[in-house]
Amino acid sequence: MSGQHTVTYEATATADRPAAARDTWVGTGRAARELGLKPTEFDLAVQLGRVRTTTGGGGGRRVARAEIERLRAGPGFPESLHRSVRAVGTTEGAALIGVTKTRFTRLARLGLLVPVKYYLNRYRAVVWLYLAEELSLFTTDGENVPLLTGRTPESLRSQLDTGIDLRPRNWRTRQLGFLLRQADGPWERAGAVASLLDPQHVSEAVQDACDRSHLNRFRRPPPSHGAPGSPAADLAEELMTAQDPDEIAWLQTDLRRLTHEARTRRPAPRPTPHHPAPAHPAPPAVEPARETPRGLFARWWRGSR
Repeated sequence: MSGQHTVTYEATATADRPAAARDTWVGTGRAARELGLKPTEFDLAVQLGRVRTTTGGGGGRRVARAEIERLRAGPGFPESLHRSVRAVGTTEGAALIGVTKTRFTRLARLGLLVPVKYYLNRYRAVVWLYLAEELSLFTTDGENVPLLTGRTPESLRSQLDTGIDLRPRNWRTRQLGFLLRQADGPWERAGAVASLLDPQHVSEAVQDACDRSHLNRFRRPPPSHGAPGSPAADLAEELMTAQDPDEIAWLQTDLRRLTHEARTRRPAPRPTPHHPAPAHPAPPAVEPARETPRGLFARWWRGSR
């Protein structure tokens, strides 16, 4: 009986092997199912570099079969993968690090806790989400213990009094890292940086019209929130666009450098010069021949006969 079971198992494994060998690449939807992740969890895993993808033939992303097997063979799978992409809001995050929601929000506004993504609630208010793993690491760092209990240091309170809120900026920095990881070439990398600047600031950094036109093909839109032109989409675009002067200047410097590298390696296409055909001079006008007096006399003579 056990022998029959062994034979059946081996035959099945042998039959499955050619199909697995042919299945070198899989789509992102199938990869998420095989890794036991929800679509949103899979997207976050890709953004964080937990799951490596590449561009497929049709322009979409795909995952190598070897990458799926690598993750499945990792220690603690699937729980470890789930923990690495678990995102929590302010209430759960505050409970996780043992502080009030007010203190948690202050730490996030100061840039000490960095959001990984956001969503808009029914009131179109931004709800920031944080990696649970990072929050746990924050509490284990001894230097952060004074920030979790007692009075907030004066230097930090003065910043809060000015209305500082680094959550959008820190999220943009994280988003830029994701876009750069997905960039497959020099123009794609330049386009990733340009995605965080408004058109005017892009024009200031890339003054050549042909370079700028080519660069715009690689700018990435903000994460989808609502129909194009809706208030939710406008808010998403605002969050995606750099606001602070020093942030804008830093991105413009990076954009100039990346555009120069892209231009050197793969110049932007330029319109073919149009040379109009040379104008041929019109043939000189031919004046009708004038009849000489002799000709007039001969015609008169023939008519009088």
